[in-house]
Amino acid sequence: QVHVVESGGGLAQAGGSLRLSCAASGSIFIINAMGWYRQAPGKQREMVAAITSGGTTNYAASVKGRFSISRDNAKNTMYLQMNSLKPEDTAVYYCNADVTIFTTRYSYWGQGTQVTVSS
Repeated sequence: QVHVVESGGGLAQAGGSLRLSCAASGSIFIINAMGWYRQAPGKQREMVAAITSGGTTNYAASVKGRFSISRDNAKNTMYLQMNSLKPEDTAVYYCNADVTIFTTRYSYWGQGTQVTVSS
């Protein structure tokens, strides 16, 4: 069993910054890709940013140039630095970890952290 926990959400003004963290812990596992997703009220969950074990990143067009994803493999932790925040960034942000336990791959989600950007 792997546990994924997000932290760092909160309230920010437009133009401000927030940093999210996601820590994975549990049984012996290997983390493959990790990603941040978000879901605004009345909308579907969407990918925000993703990063592979080798550090290759991918961003949604709406956040490219403003958000930066990174990970510390030694700590099984991933980060999302969010700059130049906009009201439309308001959503619950979820962390996803694609892990391998022995020879089987699993996908784990965190409980989500609220990000609210005021205009």
